[in-house]
Amino acid sequence: MRAPFPHPLRSGLGALLVCLLAACSEAPQPGRSDSTQADTPPVLARGADSWMADVVAMAAADGNAGRREVIRARLDALGLQWRNQHFTVSGEAGENILAGVSGSAEAPLLLLGAHSDRVDVGRGATDNASGSATVLALARRLKQQPLAHHRVALAFWDLEEKGLLGAQAYLDNRGEAPALYVNFDVLGWGDTLWMMAPDADHPLLAAVREATQIRALGLRAGGRYPPSDYRPFLQADLPAVSFALVDAQEIAPILDAYAGNPPAPMPKLMQVIHNERDTVAEIDPAATALAVDAIEAALRQWDGGLAGAADAAVP
Repeated sequence: MRAPFPHPLRSGLGALLVCLLAACSEAPQPGRSDSTQADTPPVLARGADSWMADVVAMAAADGNAGRREVIRARLDALGLQWRNQHFTVSGEAGENILAGVSGSAEAPLLLLGAHSDRVDVGRGATDNASGSATVLALARRLKQQPLAHHRVALAFWDLEEKGLLGAQAYLDNRGEAPALYVNFDVLGWGDTLWMMAPDADHPLLAAVREATQIRALGLRAGGRYPPSDYRPFLQADLPAVSFALVDAQEIAPILDAYAGNPPAPMPKLMQVIHNERDTVAEIDPAATALAVDAIEAALRQWDGGLAGAADAAVP
């Protein structure tokens, strides 16, 4: 996820942010007494073991190239064909990973994506190994039981942290336009699924609302949302949504921070991302397992509902 401020070590505003964080973080932070403890994963919840294993592997990897190697190995294990997409944007060289999952070649494309890169500080567990692992989790399920009416493909974007460059490069290089792009960025903990949905009447939003209600998971949806890789798609007039998982009480102060009004105290997310705290010690796999279940159910309902609507429109 793109941070609302430059890195704390690189700007005066960042120094102010550090002071704010220090003021609101007097309590000891669990799992931070040393680097070994900080990288020890929490107890796994049932159904979350493979997701958590992916997060741990990416967080432990050596730099962004190592994270991509983990993703490619996971795709190989799933039996999915993948390809690298090398690009250079604004003098920055990057490497996206694109993969097909399931569905007929003639079916409209559902593209699921997350950025694989992280900043130099911390291990990038929440931002964004959690999002990449969520894409892999959905790939496992949608390969085993494909959607009836959509072809599914994956994208793991590079250089999101440099300005959403990987997703932009995909579009600049005439990547296939999806019927819907679904982005995943920061899904490490929380009681509320936060959905970037600029269209209040989008059929996927109705499906997500039902899926979260069934699972007693909170939902907050709307157009005000932090920047991530969905933006290049919307700017290209392509339909896109994005998901994060946070605590409900964090959302308003997160939006304040991105509006240039740093709240005090800072919400947990702003204390973790782009920070030494971004390790697997902060991850709650049980919470994300519930969110993945809800998103899968919503995608299946959306897939079937669109087909039903099309059939009803045929005279």
